[in-house]
Amino acid sequence: MANELTHSPEFLRLGIDMDGVLADFNAGWIDRYNQGFDKQLRHTDVVQWDGLHELTHFTTMEAFWEWFQQGGRSIFRDLPVYPDSIETIERLARDHRVVIVSSKFDWAIPDTLEWLAEHRVTAREIHFVHDKTAVACDVYLEDAPYHLQSLVEKRPDATVCRMVRPWNVPVPGTVDVESWGQFADLVDSLAEHAPGRRVRPTGDCAR
Repeated sequence: MANELTHSPEFLRLGIDMDGVLADFNAGWIDRYNQGFDKQLRHTDVVQWDGLHELTHFTTMEAFWEWFQQGGRSIFRDLPVYPDSIETIERLARDHRVVIVSSKFDWAIPDTLEWLAEHRVTAREIHFVHDKTAVACDVYLEDAPYHLQSLVEKRPDATVCRMVRPWNVPVPGTVDVESWGQFADLVDSLAEHAPGRRVRPTGDCAR
């Protein structure tokens, strides 16, 4: 007889972005760029979302992304993690459904999956989508300005959190969080005030 895996229903669906929220995208590419081209860029040099190639010798973003893929192992495979991110997700996953929602090039998906496995991210769903509003969640944690705006407009019933970074600005309708600890406190508060929402997502099976 097969053993049944018991799992208590979750309170909330937490839509978690990766680059700039869970994985330190800018620290990763800047460190590799400095090593490869003997440069002295600093992580704090990134203060805008678009036009990262303007900090480098690359003339276009296309050339920038081509460099990302060199060596058969893209930079997405080796990004450092933000402090407290993995530990906080592990704790939140005990009571909530962690849903990774990330925009990725096709070529970046295998390395991203390996990164998630290496760091043992306790997510029950992983979505690689260009339109993040397609993935329904109760709470979103995001840093990209255009995704934040879209989530606020198309997911009005959700709590949309802006992970405060130098490359984004306040977006009306979002909740600013400056650390993973602050995000966890917010989720705890939302769950405390929504005791009747302990519902397992449709189609979930434990076996």
